[in-house]
Amino acid sequence: MITTRTPSMLRALPAEHRQRLMRIAREVSVPQGTRLFEEGGKADRFWIIRTGTVELDMRVPGRRAAVIETLHHNELVGWSWMFGPHVWHMGAEATTPVRAYEFDATAVRLMCQEDPALGSSVAQWVGDVLAHRLRSARSRLLDLYAPYGAGTHA
Repeated sequence: MITTRTPSMLRALPAEHRQRLMRIAREVSVPQGTRLFEEGGKADRFWIIRTGTVELDMRVPGRRAAVIETLHHNELVGWSWMFGPHVWHMGAEATTPVRAYEFDATAVRLMCQEDPALGSSVAQWVGDVLAHRLRSARSRLLDLYAPYGAGTHA
């Protein structure tokens, strides 16, 4: 499994853009075992983890959901809100009690439309997270289900 962390909002966005986004953030607490979202559901919000852990999972036909990645402090939970049709591509569950900043996706998309520089920064950040998650999903699924795992074998 890939162990490198996804780009945090703190590192990815200029201070001015972070501050604008944080003005619309809402602090939430999520109990352990709570499903934040299900694959195929409406992606209308996203979170930045303050404390705790969240596991991302994918449905695998004929098997239980495969855990793709575990997210921690300062990591983005959810990217599907950014791209139409705004439907979750994975599921997510709090594996410990989680405190997070929650963002309304519609409000953030409107902010990005109104300020192209902010939109570009957010799109780059979310795109980097998306690329990381896709690599992680591929590696994890190969580890779980391919005959020789993600390594190369002759």
